Amino acid sequence: MGLRERIGVDLGGRVKLEDGIEWAAQHGVRYIDIQLDTAANAVTAFDDRRAEGVRKLAAERGITLGLHTLSAVNVAEYSPYVADAVDAYLKSYIDIYPKLGAQWIVVHAGYHFTSDIDMRMEAGCARLQRMVDYAEKKGAVLYLENLNNEPADAEVHYLAHTVDEWMYYFDRINSPNFRMSFTANHAHLVPDGVDGFIDAIDFTRVGEVRLADCRRLGKEEHLIPGAGDLDFGNMFKRIESKGFKGHYMNAFGTLDEMLAGREYQLGKARAAGVAVQA
Repeated sequence: MGLRERIGVDLGGRVKLEDGIEWAAQHGVRYIDIQLDTAANAVTAFDDRRAEGVRKLAAERGITLGLHTLSAVNVAEYSPYVADAVDAYLKSYIDIYPKLGAQWIVVHAGYHFTSDIDMRMEAGCARLQRMVDYAEKKGAVLYLENLNNEPADAEVHYLAHTVDEWMYYFDRINSPNFRMSFTANHAHLVPDGVDGFIDAIDFTRVGEVRLADCRRLGKEEHLIPGAGDLDFGNMFKRIESKGFKGHYMNAFGTLDEMLAGREYQLGKARAAGVAVQA
């Protein structure tokens, strides 16, 4: 499979899932992911009949589907009652995974409020371990995403935004059902940088690479490629040289902008000497 076919599109909440599958097929997009949190795509809106229809439609159209949980749900939650709700939320994604024929679920490490970082990391790691155990029983695969940096004076900070924080979870949870979703633009926001992350991580554990543009050491932005200063050519060259054979996932702007962004990315990859065709 060539690089073009390996660059997917994050539907997010932009379109009803069935319509998104049809759109992807029409535009030669092989990989999509989607959140199941709101409106017609809320996880509660899928009965068995609809889920089976989605699974069959994706298979017929040659589309590989992933699910993407909401980072606003705090996986590091430890408060009574609310903590149980977070478990139930994540389990709902794992439960629907086989019904939709999904191939991965992107999850997050949660967030902290500076003074409680140790408690939050411990709670989040314990929860992710429980969810991995549950995913193993259901045949689901979880991808933990490295999240974005927040300004130093912000009250709330995402966890797993540096190499060291991200590795905290992988050092403690060892399962083939627990893999990495490497978001290059998030790495670009911290001193580690894209190259630092690529040097540090084992790409046999990376299931996907997520893409958007942004500005080095800047704020969280999902810009169209070329609007920031992320070096897509170098990124593709270095990741492909690691033997990565998985998919990439565009996550910025509109559906049409992600299609156009794919062409920009392919141009930068070619210029860097990356083989675009299989």
